[in-house]
Amino acid sequence: MENNQNKTFQYTYSAKEQAKIKEIRSKYIPKEENKMEQLQRLDASVTQKATMYSLVVGIIGALILGIGMCCCMVWGGMWFVPGIVIGLIGMVVVGVAYPLYNRVLKKERERIAPEVLRLTDELMK
Repeated sequence: MENNQNKTFQYTYSAKEQAKIKEIRSKYIPKEENKMEQLQRLDASVTQKATMYSLVVGIIGALILGIGMCCCMVWGGMWFVPGIVIGLIGMVVVGVAYPLYNRVLKKERERIAPEVLRLTDELMK
């Protein structure tokens, strides 16, 4: 009976399985972000925020424009003049999307400029 208690089962994985295990494990280990990654993340966050705002405004404007076109083309009659007005409002909203993008981009760059300059100074030394 003593011999059965000392026997253990060991199994080693192949090289491919070991690599896969390490890859999965690396996803769950807390990773420290280096300064270059932090700089890239900050830069990307500026353009992402500006893009998101301008896309939302542009899509809303396109939908309003579509409603105006629908009023003119499908319903016609008494909806023709209000459809033109609604369509023009939609065009104005679509036209505001690009200036909004530039404004948000400028404000966000001003907001994070000190942090970006600090990181770039540290990286260039």
